[in-house]
Amino acid sequence: MFIDYTEIEVKAGNGGKGAVAFRHEKYVPKGGPSGGNGGKGGDVIFKAFHNLSTLLDFRYKRKYKAGNGEPGGSSLKDGKNGEDLIIKVPVGTVIKDAETKKILFDLDSDGKVFIAAKGGKGGKGNSNFATSTNQTPRFAEPGIDVQSGKLILELKLIADVGLVGFPNAGKSTLISTISAAKPKIADYPFTTLEPNLGIVQYKDFNSFTVADIPGIIQGAHEGKGLGLKFLRHIERTRILLFLIDLTSENIQKDFDMLFNELKNYSVKLANKKKIVALSKADLVEESVLKKFKNQKLKNADLPLLVFSSVSKYGIDELLDRLWNILSEEGKENK
Repeated sequence: MFIDYTEIEVKAGNGGKGAVAFRHEKYVPKGGPSGGNGGKGGDVIFKAFHNLSTLLDFRYKRKYKAGNGEPGGSSLKDGKNGEDLIIKVPVGTVIKDAETKKILFDLDSDGKVFIAAKGGKGGKGNSNFATSTNQTPRFAEPGIDVQSGKLILELKLIADVGLVGFPNAGKSTLISTISAAKPKIADYPFTTLEPNLGIVQYKDFNSFTVADIPGIIQGAHEGKGLGLKFLRHIERTRILLFLIDLTSENIQKDFDMLFNELKNYSVKLANKKKIVALSKADLVEESVLKKFKNQKLKNADLPLLVFSSVSKYGIDELLDRLWNILSEEGKENK
């Protein structure tokens, strides 16, 4: 099951208390203070792993706590530090403060770590407080307690290309054609109920990733349909591929509505490079294909592409254009 949002509570480990102890050695009738320091509490650490793809585990466990530091001992023995708690999350996980909704950290690459809660400091033992005027201190510091905190974990897929279109526009069929991803496909709206991520193998040892989200309907930015829940998954994509059914009565109108939904959700998202491709070319006559091919829509960055996932018509041309744009962007960002 794909889960991309959850709230959890974390608590770092408390510091161990310092010890009050005195030397008790043979022939040393008045031994000095020998209380050791308490150990440091463990940290709560989030770490991103590329082989994870969902926040499902956090649905069943909501509270996480690192180990407490152990108290100090006699003979100047310090307590052991508490064990750190490492919480594994998928690459692309954003950590927010649950109260303020402020972003604390973005785990956007494999192996990246974030210390969400630092363990408490261990208390000093009485051996640290001996002075010329007080050679037998009978007190020590307690370990420092730490407060728990509530966090929001929000997963955003990281992909090169984001597919945008109405329900039943052919997004799932396309991603199953050009990659090894196998999303559910049927001839009715909202077949896709969760994002799908596919890896496209392109020619000689090249590849790029494509993200497919549930179809967008008018009012998606306000929470209608499934759009608002999943629009975050195309925020990180480098380019947007708009898919529009070639049998539509008004292709420009359809594109405008999709574009406006993205713009109302995020201006940054609307400013990404946009390509428009017309799907289901196998359902129309050749004369219709020629009519639309290479036309350019308002607000689109490049001329239209026409393709069919069923007959494979135009698929190579589509992949060539996507790869060329990604390659050009890669050079510009170097």
